[in-house]
Amino acid sequence: MYDYIKGQLTKITAKYIVVEAGGLGYLISVANPYAYSGQLNQDLKVYLHQVIREDAHSLYGFKDEDEKALFLNLISVSGIGPTSALAIIAADDNAGLVRAIDEKNITYLTKFPKIGKKTAQQMVLDLEGKITSVGSKEPSQQAPLASSDNHALDEAMEAMEALGYKAKELKKIKTFFEGTNDTAENYIKQALKMLMK
Repeated sequence: MYDYIKGQLTKITAKYIVVEAGGLGYLISVANPYAYSGQLNQDLKVYLHQVIREDAHSLYGFKDEDEKALFLNLISVSGIGPTSALAIIAADDNAGLVRAIDEKNITYLTKFPKIGKKTAQQMVLDLEGKITSVGSKEPSQQAPLASSDNHALDEAMEAMEALGYKAKELKKIKTFFEGTNDTAENYIKQALKMLMK
């Protein structure tokens, strides 16, 4: 089992990042790959959780131990797999998530992709009172990237599709952001906030 990896960030895609350490490139699925954009070709530390299945060995990465702890709590719930847990973490509203669980707000919880009423109820049952120490993180402030064809918005929509959001939801969001200029990371954060309202 791995706890973390230190190495150079060599690749960022909509679904994962690649960290090179000891001459090997580790493919790591993360909640918001574009949150790492400012660290491309730099050394970084990513906390890890390994999931071993019959057909795959997968690594899931996190910026800090709190995010990893939240992920582990989420995947302990019946009906929530690693991909769904990453989609929940990507919303970057950990305090809101904890509040929704403690207040039994099923409507809020079912706004996450692939989380139905039954799974939301199971989340409340399994996690109520267990994740109170996890706080909401402040979004990082980055200068917007100049892009004439809005490649950053396309990347953000691709990343959200990888998290399980439906094309219908993404089309509305893309239309809302057309004509704006921002980073893929910020588009994802803003879009997730819109979807959670």
